[in-house]
Amino acid sequence: MDWSQWHDDYDLPDSNLARRLQAVRDRIRQALDACPPGPLRVVSVCAGQGRDLLGVLPQHPRRDDVTARLVELDPRNAASAESAARAAGLRNVEVVVGDAALTGSYRGMVPADLVLMCGVFGNITDEDIERTVGHCAQLCAHGATLVWTRHRKAPDLVPRICEWLEARGFERQWLSDPGAGFGVGVHRFAGEPEPLEPSPGTRMFTFVGYDELRRRRTG
Repeated sequence: MDWSQWHDDYDLPDSNLARRLQAVRDRIRQALDACPPGPLRVVSVCAGQGRDLLGVLPQHPRRDDVTARLVELDPRNAASAESAARAAGLRNVEVVVGDAALTGSYRGMVPADLVLMCGVFGNITDEDIERTVGHCAQLCAHGATLVWTRHRKAPDLVPRICEWLEARGFERQWLSDPGAGFGVGVHRFAGEPEPLEPSPGTRMFTFVGYDELRRRRTG
């Protein structure tokens, strides 16, 4: 998979990816609106080109309150995110080329007030999704907003993801309609953050890719 080219569908107004992106941006905007005054921390896991956060932050009233770290393994996507952040004058947005699956990639930035887990759950195994949900308590501050995505194709794992999150102290705030053609969820962390493991930390997941996961299911 060419993960830089994959982003091209975001530019097609009627694509599921473009509509999902708009839904994610709306939830990011609402989360920032609801945050109390003062400094805010944001982390983005497998950030890609950062189109979600960087499509909101430049125009948002809280832009100067936000310190963000976007972690992305593909250097081309990271370069696009870096260019967008610099063009918007977002000096407190850091783009890191690195393994987003390692909890240590977020050292110094967590617990965060907003955690973006977009484009992750559709590309890893069910077991890794559940494991990653367990690690979200290390990434999220008390009261933090977690925005996540997962496709609704069979087998639809979105209800199970909600159950896993809610069993670990996350309260459901919003879930996209099952017929929307995409899945976006928003959960608020009502628990207390757990300590981050020493660097390099624990591997939360292995990024497999949707196409490979589908091939494994169909045999």
